Amino acid sequence: MHNFTPVSALIGGVIIGLSVVLYFYATGRLAGISGIFENTITNSSKRASNALFLIGLVIGPFLIYYLILPDRPIAFEITSSYLLIIPGGFLVGFGTRLGGGCTSGHGICGIGRLSVSSMIATVIFLATGMITVFILQQLGIYL
Repeated sequence: MHNFTPVSALIGGVIIGLSVVLYFYATGRLAGISGIFENTITNSSKRASNALFLIGLVIGPFLIYYLILPDRPIAFEITSSYLLIIPGGFLVGFGTRLGGGCTSGHGICGIGRLSVSSMIATVIFLATGMITVFILQQLGIYL
């Protein structure tokens, strides 16, 4: 529990929640990332706004890291194993199609709308993630 940071977690959660509400009121659409990504590829009438949303999703953290917090390095590490990253990416893509959305769509927007199917999907997402980490750790693969 050495990474337990309740204040920053609360602030981050509030920012995400406000962002979702703002996005919904500005566009009339839910902020499910898998749906936005799919519409960027398949829906020409919404391609520009969806692409800008995705670009902002990538650029935003870099702006905060380099402009707002330049003196406070953030320790962040992710596996560099392509044997984990590539199949993991395909499994996430498959799972979002199978589950009818991703963690942001179900976990943030769906639960906020009290959707029972989103609550069930989110529990399944979390349980699957915990089981996967447990199995990988038992195999000696640490993320």
